[in-house]
Amino acid sequence: MKLKASVNRPPTPDVVENAPEREPTLQELINIKLIETGEKERLMELLRERLVDCGWKDEMKALCRAVVKKKGRNNVTVDELVHVITPKGRGQENP
Repeated sequence: MKLKASVNRPPTPDVVENAPEREPTLQELINIKLIETGEKERLMELLRERLVDCGWKDEMKALCRAVVKKKGRNNVTVDELVHVITPKGRGQENP
């Protein structure tokens, strides 16, 4: 397989004509069905409401503000915030 190179991105494989189609996984089939029926969006909205109701969203916002206050507004990136709050947001301890 020949790869195309670019200065701005890594090489990408050429598209192969007549490539055999793979069967979608069960997870992919379920996701497709949820999207087609509109249930995925309904479930996402329910999840958002529950996270707000239980205070999770406010807790994550407060944690972000504390990190920004500690490091300084100009000394923190979005990636750093994500790294700090992800374990807490998932219910795990901070590293």
